[in-house]
Amino acid sequence: MKHPYAITLDVGTSRKNLTGSWRTLRPEYVDRLPPCNNACPAGEDIQGWLSHAESGGYEAAWRALTANNPLPAIMGRVCYHPCENACNRASIDETVGINSVERFLGDLAIEKGWQFALPATESGKKVLVVGAGPAGLSAAYHLRRLGHWVTLREAGPLAGGMMRFGIPKYRLPRNIIDAEVARITAMGVALELNSKVGDIEKAMVDGPFDAAFLAVGAHIAKRAYIPAAGAAKVLDAVQLLRSMEGEAPPLLGRKVVVYGGGNTAIDVARTARRLGAQEAIIVYRRTREKMPAHDFEVEEALEEGVSMKWLSTIKNIDGGTMQIEKMALDEKGFPQPTGEFETLEADSLVLALGQDVDLSLLNNVPGIVIENGVVKVGPDMMTGRAGVFAGGDMAPSERTVTVAVGHGKKAARFIDGYLRGQPYVPAPRHGLASFDRLNSWYYEDAPATVRPMLEAARRVQSFAEVQGGLDETNALYEARRCLSCGNCFECDNCYGVCPDNAVIKLGAGNRFRIDYDYCKGCGLCAAECPCGAIEMVAEAI
Repeated sequence: MKHPYAITLDVGTSRKNLTGSWRTLRPEYVDRLPPCNNACPAGEDIQGWLSHAESGGYEAAWRALTANNPLPAIMGRVCYHPCENACNRASIDETVGINSVERFLGDLAIEKGWQFALPATESGKKVLVVGAGPAGLSAAYHLRRLGHWVTLREAGPLAGGMMRFGIPKYRLPRNIIDAEVARITAMGVALELNSKVGDIEKAMVDGPFDAAFLAVGAHIAKRAYIPAAGAAKVLDAVQLLRSMEGEAPPLLGRKVVVYGGGNTAIDVARTARRLGAQEAIIVYRRTREKMPAHDFEVEEALEEGVSMKWLSTIKNIDGGTMQIEKMALDEKGFPQPTGEFETLEADSLVLALGQDVDLSLLNNVPGIVIENGVVKVGPDMMTGRAGVFAGGDMAPSERTVTVAVGHGKKAARFIDGYLRGQPYVPAPRHGLASFDRLNSWYYEDAPATVRPMLEAARRVQSFAEVQGGLDETNALYEARRCLSCGNCFECDNCYGVCPDNAVIKLGAGNRFRIDYDYCKGCGLCAAECPCGAIEMVAEAI
């Protein structure tokens, strides 16, 4: 039906709208990339699943979340949430508690027994995944969703990799790992424990497998040469944390020194306190600002009585005594020895200097290139050997659970393309929805929910989980703090403010369209759009 005030001119057999001749700019609906999605190493559609959660559709939210990440209850506990660091809401009050809502959904799914759907079709292809850590579990899940038969081989006695053997129970309870692994195997993924792959070429032939994804974790501790005289109790961090999965906890003594500055060093010191150490001291050669450990973990360790010796290094050990040299920063900010020493008494020393990956399964594999202790892979995650892909700790990247989960998903998509003979081509990315594109006046202050924390005095008495989760009321509130940056959420502002009735509703979930027969290009719709989903573009001539 024509608008009663629309004016047209006949030009031969064509019709030209007069309002179009008045416009220099025209509004167009756009989809922009939310900064949270852009920052997520696992490639989650965070805004998408939050939109379900904010309406109380928790199962729909969980299914949208797990379309990209099969381990939400784990990630809701151990992810360092770079999504929140990028959140536009920080420019208004505080970032959205994305990680806490993710944990709520993950825990709710375990409580309700929600399961993943089985693949609609089977490809008939077989894929070997080596390593049941976060990268391997993610790859196995996504490959199975795509219809491939997956065998997941793990050298250890339990699945989870460094999530189980490197992250303490006070951060990640083991029943959470077990529940999320069981959901993946229920899809038909064959999990073989105590099954180390020593030769990938032989394993692929024996399978036989059409492709392989290598996701061996960094379980080998790096060492440092420290002169030692007399019997000194020196352990490595990986050995210590791994031993915590046994029946008998290790005996560390009353005073424990940890050498290193990463998250593992923090975990070891906090574990030592829980094992009864009256003193746990971290010795680190640089300053706190240069410490690779995350700041909130450092703060929690300090609350629990862990001491820090920054700008210090261990020169030698003699039984239960070690000599510590003080360091000083040079003009370029690098630590240099000062020749000043102090003596530190300790019952044990734990080295937390990083980890390496056991790459022996790649010996004599043609085409494989190893650089700086990791496997060289292409943009498609494939190694130099056709059909063999690698990710997680084995590939050059930041070593976090979130990055590993993202590697598994990315590799699965490229493996699927390889197996089908149809190379996977990632979809083009939308432009970023930056804060300056939003109309922040639309949003009221809504401070973030504070996640419950066990008090410090009680933390060191057991391995009980330190950080609690949100209840449904808090999770719903937190999800509703999302600004829907860059994507229309059908608030009706454009529809309400248009003076020419040019905005047409298309029904729930279908958004709107502009009827350019009526639109004069005034720009009110774009000015009043709270999430920056309307852009004024030059009128085509």
